[in-house]
Formats: sequence, structure tokens, C-alpha cells
Amino acid sequence: MAKKVVILLAEGFEEVEAVTPVDYLRRAGIEVKIAALGRDLAVTGSRGIQINADTSFSGGGFPLEWDGVILPGGGPGSDNLAASKEAGLFLREMAKKGKWICAICAAPARVLAPLGILAGKKFTCYPGEEKKVTGAEWKEDRVVVDGNIITSRGAGTAGEFACAIIDKLAGEGEGKKIAGTVLLS
Repeated sequence: MAKKVVILLAEGFEEVEAVTPVDYLRRAGIEVKIAALGRDLAVTGSRGIQINADTSFSGGGFPLEWDGVILPGGGPGSDNLAASKEAGLFLREMAKKGKWICAICAAPARVLAPLGILAGKKFTCYPGEEKKVTGAEWKEDRVVVDGNIITSRGAGTAGEFACAIIDKLAGEGEGKKIAGTVLLS
């Protein structure tokens, strides 16, 4: 049975950090649904690129049927995700169930840390954002995996981030196969 992940998009998300995981995971045969944080399915990124989501996250009762969740960064997008009580509840429940929680750029520091999801974990994020995090161990690595948490630094590491997620969902080495097909490595 194919693994399923949801990527949460809020206004101001970083486009590369959203599109790269969606593309790579779908190449690996992983089902990816794009969920808009609000009711409007058209979500505009930090560089003005608009993405049409598959579904809306708002309205309550978003299912926990996913094997993982991906949070792209971007300062405004991360702040909008962090401001959503509904997203916070969803992320805490996903973490409690041991599902994969994947965040890149500002999202680890601005979204996961305030929810307590990074507590006692190793993580990475966009340079300087780590100063906002207490109770977790920051690493300078491009991608950090600790338990069910996968974090990455920014747009330039989005491919590696996506491949790390693929390895955890589809099996070790599957990410490397995708990296080869897109000439990432």
C-alpha cells in the first residue's frame, strides 16, 4: 500500500521548499496531497507564485490518515502556519501517533518548536532561526533526522530534504534513486 503524506501550504510559503518535495515524492510513488491552510485552494508563495491545493485544511476534523506531514518554510508562511490553532492540533496529534513530521527553513523553529515537537530532539533550520529554539539541539547539517522528525535548512537543501523523506517512507536507498534521476547527485 502506497504511503501518503500531506503538505500544508499557508500564504507566504517558500515555493521551492513546497514544490520540490511534492515532485520528488510523487516520482517515488508516494501519494502527496497539497492542503491549503485556509478555505481558498489558491495559495500564494513568498515569491508570488500561486499553487492550487488539492484540498482545504480548514473546517476542522482534518483526518490523521497520513503517514507524514510536510511543512515548507518561508517566514510569512511559517508564521501563518504557527498562528493556526487547527494546524497546531493536527501537528501535535500526528507527532503523538509517531507519524513523520517534516519541516524545512523557518518552519522547524517557528512552527514545531513552539508546539513542543522539537523538545529533546536534534534539528536544523534556516541559519539564525535556531536562536528562537530552546530545549532542542541544533545541528548545522543540511538535513537532520531524529526519531520521527525530519528537518532541513532551506530552499537549497529541498532536494536532499525530499530524498530523506522518501528514504523513510519508501525504504532506504529509494531517495538516492530519485536523486539520481533528477541529477541531484
